Amino acid sequence: MKSLEEFEKKIGYSFRDRTLLQTALTHSSYANESRGRTISYERLEFLGDSILGFVTAEYLYTAFPDLPEGKLTKKRASLVCEKSLCGFTRSFGAGELLRLSHGEQHSGGRERPSILADVFESITAAIYLDSGSLEEAKRFVLRFIEPAAKSAGERPFKDHKTMLQEIIQQNPGERLEYVLTGEHGPDHDKHFTVEVHLNSNVIGKGGGRSKKEAEQQAAREALELMGY
Repeated sequence: MKSLEEFEKKIGYSFRDRTLLQTALTHSSYANESRGRTISYERLEFLGDSILGFVTAEYLYTAFPDLPEGKLTKKRASLVCEKSLCGFTRSFGAGELLRLSHGEQHSGGRERPSILADVFESITAAIYLDSGSLEEAKRFVLRFIEPAAKSAGERPFKDHKTMLQEIIQQNPGERLEYVLTGEHGPDHDKHFTVEVHLNSNVIGKGGGRSKKEAEQQAAREALELMGY
């Protein structure tokens, strides 16, 4: 795949404003290397994460009317986790068109799961903004979420954040918060550290190549300390 036109055919959407698509495919390392001449997909990823969560929750609520809230939460977590989103993105070959710094390219950025997962969210947001319609973004997301949800069944998925949230919710008034405490390394080899707080008290710490991975590790540590 060599062009944005071919890519649009693969994802099933033609952009009116192709700069949105280019931004959705631009990693922060490339933006930093260009010294302000372009922007990365990070803001789009932020928006896309919310759209993806809502569309997936709405679909599961309608498609699985007999599932209780706890199982719906776990099913959603398995569908929007890094591994799932990375697989979706690989299926339409976004890695080939990613704009990365030289260092990120040489270190395997085009195949890095955390980056590919982010790109699924950034493309979702780009479609939403370009079309001015939630329906177009929803159509894109459900192309992947719907078949994955039907094939997953009750496949086990260890989502430590969801498990921790469910335990804490048993005590009304308790509040969980994930706090980014560190971000180290060059753009092509970032490492994030996160603390999970319960009512401002640190109950777990974690690290990883993405913020989501670090949060999962922090939640896992908290669960272990609580005896789960």
